[in-house]
Amino acid sequence: MSGQDYLSLYKAAEKARVNAHAPYSGFKVGAALLTGDGRVFTGVNVENSSFGATICAERTAFVKAISEGVRDFEAIAVSAGDEPAVPCGICRQFMSDFAPDLKVVTGPSDEDGNGLKVIGLRELFPEAFVLDRQDRQ
Repeated sequence: MSGQDYLSLYKAAEKARVNAHAPYSGFKVGAALLTGDGRVFTGVNVENSSFGATICAERTAFVKAISEGVRDFEAIAVSAGDEPAVPCGICRQFMSDFAPDLKVVTGPSDEDGNGLKVIGLRELFPEAFVLDRQDRQ
């Protein structure tokens, strides 16, 4: 992927972020997940008064894609406005089950993409927990 592709993905995450539901923390997050066939699935964090029921933007995007039958993922962009944000531990574990070689794009960024950082999921989460699965290829 090119820098322009990463910037486009990040902008999709920024656009999605406006729909986040974060009445307790005020920390709104948007995510944009790029699939192997070029589709983009977006997600936002959705907080709940039962904090354990809260779902992060990254998992929302993955669940939307997985529910549509997608299993091939290239990159995910995460936007938290003016604050840099990387996926939390739960999201890192969740994503590693589906895409251990995923690229993670974080910001914030200006209009030219300055400030974007691209990190491999394996770098963010080098010792992922893996169960022996029958469907693992």
